[in-house]
Amino acid sequence: MKVLFVHQNFPGQYREIFQWLVAQGGHEIVFLTQRKDVAQINGARIVQYASHHKPREDAYGPTSYWEECCGNGLGAAFAAQKLAAEGFRPDIVIGHVGWGELTFFKEVWRDVPILGFLEYYFLASGGSVGFDPEFPASEHAPFLMHARNAVNFANIQTIDRGQSPTLFQRDTFPDSFHPKIYVKHDGIRTDRLTPDPDASVPLGRLGRSVTREDEIFTYMARNMEPTRGFHKFMRALPHILDARPDARALIIGGNEVSYGKASAAKGGYRAEMEREVGDRVDWDRVHFLGKVPYAAYRQIIRVSRCHVYLTVPFVLSWSCMESMSMGATIVASDTAPVREVMTHGETGLLVDFHDHEALARQVIDVLQRPAEFADLGQAARRHMVETYDFTTQCLPEHLRQINDLVPKARRIAV
Repeated sequence: MKVLFVHQNFPGQYREIFQWLVAQGGHEIVFLTQRKDVAQINGARIVQYASHHKPREDAYGPTSYWEECCGNGLGAAFAAQKLAAEGFRPDIVIGHVGWGELTFFKEVWRDVPILGFLEYYFLASGGSVGFDPEFPASEHAPFLMHARNAVNFANIQTIDRGQSPTLFQRDTFPDSFHPKIYVKHDGIRTDRLTPDPDASVPLGRLGRSVTREDEIFTYMARNMEPTRGFHKFMRALPHILDARPDARALIIGGNEVSYGKASAAKGGYRAEMEREVGDRVDWDRVHFLGKVPYAAYRQIIRVSRCHVYLTVPFVLSWSCMESMSMGATIVASDTAPVREVMTHGETGLLVDFHDHEALARQVIDVLQRPAEFADLGQAARRHMVETYDFTTQCLPEHLRQINDLVPKARRIAV
């Protein structure tokens, strides 16, 4: 099969299926992306494209996102035209809807089916906006959010089928979208993301490695920001460290903003929260590790006695499910996307997102009595294997959906 993947940040949600198709061999695979730091891969061709247009900083608010997405869409479409001129015609295009990249692809290959990733429909209420009273929505939020959905409305007409990884994400979209959408997660490599009782993590400040024998608790987010409850975690820190004098916090994440508004404070949300909790924290036992390599992240989760995952009602992080696959005992926010994959008292422990003291109490309890909560991590792993494993649970459905869109002679062997 000839497959064209489209995602501005290679490989995005297509990491596993892209690697699987390359490893299978016999396919002509092209990946169109804005990333310029991707090396060519045997069995596939990586093609960079540039946005055709960027809105000015003072662009009109309601239309600036659409303007940016049109720039991405035209840039991707012109790159597709160049591929077509070279003789490449895909059997299927598989890409992310959210940045507008697919918007004009039917103008390049009108009869080529498109499978679009429908990640999130921007909500003025019931989602991330306005959920935390600390960050109230502006009076213009309903108009701005609806305007941002212009790219979703345009692309539901462009794609032939859509994929949403969770029911929560699918249900953010209007009911009129649902007949085109199938729900299946991208898939978790539970064969690689396993528990490891012998895991260790070197900590330079200690001059040694920490293991499962140490009292380690962890927090991880792509960036330390309110959408992922960083401020709540930081407010819980003084209580946890006071109650558990041997405990250490290992914090993974950058100091930028992936979602939501940036901090007005110099140094971002990390500096803002460090100033707030101040001398109530024993900073010698708090380790900000930054953005770490994937292999290091896995080891950190494996040595964790208690892993904290927090999010407002928004797209669920891969790290939550990957930590479940690695058998972590997780204390997580009791929000809709988390409840879809985790059941309180069975596969994890859920606390009120807004109550940092309740978060602290639950983490302290796990740190104090780890053996009594060990079954939660074991059950979480079983749930990931039985429901979200890439090879056995997710890949077959993705292949079925892809094959259903292409002629029988071009289908992927299952």
